[in-house]
Amino acid sequence: MQELGTGEAVARAKAIYDYGQTAIFASQADPRLHMVLYVPPTAADGRKLDLLVAVHGTGRTSAIDFRDGFAEFGLYNDCAILCPIFPVGVLGDGARSGYKFLEEGDIRYDQVVLAMVAEMADKYRQDWSKFAMFGFSGGGHFVHRFTILHPEKLWAASIGAPGSVTLLDPTRDWWVGIRDLEARFGKSFRPEDLAKVPVHMIVGDADLETWEITHKPGGKYYMDGANDAGKTRPERLAALASSFRKAGVDVTFDRVPGVSHDRMKVLGYVKAFLAKVLEERRAK
Repeated sequence: MQELGTGEAVARAKAIYDYGQTAIFASQADPRLHMVLYVPPTAADGRKLDLLVAVHGTGRTSAIDFRDGFAEFGLYNDCAILCPIFPVGVLGDGARSGYKFLEEGDIRYDQVVLAMVAEMADKYRQDWSKFAMFGFSGGGHFVHRFTILHPEKLWAASIGAPGSVTLLDPTRDWWVGIRDLEARFGKSFRPEDLAKVPVHMIVGDADLETWEITHKPGGKYYMDGANDAGKTRPERLAALASSFRKAGVDVTFDRVPGVSHDRMKVLGYVKAFLAKVLEERRAK
């Protein structure tokens, strides 16, 4: 069998690991954190792509589910998919939920995602100064808080079934409200920028279990008002939608009949929303 020359081998390796369903990459900004992508092969020929960042839930395995679940959408809509992977216990303490609130120890997860996007934009020679973001469950936590903090970076946001929500309440501190947003993150709340982002919120109407989302005194993320947005995920997401709408945000709300806490059964709705926004964005 004839061996490949060096140039051929490099090209073959790039085609296998850098395009289509990619290998898992460590972030240059923080190698403790990783990412996996779907990149339409046409990008290798210089085709310009938009970007969707899809954020996993508490189990982390949905990073692969989302990479693969959005692959066909990405191929036919000229959109790359970037799925961050934030390992459980990244600080050695077994903690599962730090990323949901954007900060954990010395890690600012929002800043790491921005660095991942910049790193991959450079790698694939793309302009991803703005991108879309979707997350479900734990990822829904992350996405709506990222949207509050960095609306200027997004051309769309889809928020799926978060267990707890941060309302745009200036009388309560983070994470229940946003009173200390600037002191905590170095950025003030800018409702005029948030109002420019098309926002989608989605939850199953049968997503009613509360064992994992009820905050109790003594819990790591317990604070006054932690359960005030409602008992169930549909109630809490409805409260978030109301809060966003009062700030002037155009919110598309899907409450899916007969669906419980099932990430894969909501992807069709998410794709429809993103395709509509992409069409409108590209027509401008």
